[in-house]
Amino acid sequence: MNNYNLKIRNNRGFTLIEALMAFFILSVGMLGIASLQAISLKAGKTSVYSSVAMMKVDEILESMRANPNALATYEGAGAMQSCWDSAVCTEVELAESDVYWWKENLKAGLPSTAAGVVRVTAATAPSKMATVEITLSWKERDRKNNGSIDKSYKTTAHICTEIPC
Repeated sequence: MNNYNLKIRNNRGFTLIEALMAFFILSVGMLGIASLQAISLKAGKTSVYSSVAMMKVDEILESMRANPNALATYEGAGAMQSCWDSAVCTEVELAESDVYWWKENLKAGLPSTAAGVVRVTAATAPSKMATVEITLSWKERDRKNNGSIDKSYKTTAHICTEIPC
């Protein structure tokens, strides 16, 4: 037997061990990538809920700015009104309709546990600016504790109640 065949015979099982080690390293890497994917999906869902909350708060604030004479009504529960036009509705009816549809729309973009609270502090003379505080709260699933975690978004704005302000 020549020297070349002797070297091949001594190295036969070495490539199998190399392949198994490479497969093991690749498997560990793939498990890490899968874990990162799950974490990024949860973070993505949380950021979507936060973005929706900000948009919904802006939505009701713009409705309030368009109807400043009925600010106190926005604190109420919001009765169902078929009121779409300020020319046909009173300011109070329009505010009730705004709050009702705002609360209904919260369910579309946030979890079903979402709730919105509007608090209005009337303007005190000589200021013509009312203070509005809006808080949205919802529950998100928490896989670590097999339950839910409370999330919220709160903002404060000032709305002019008379012109000129």
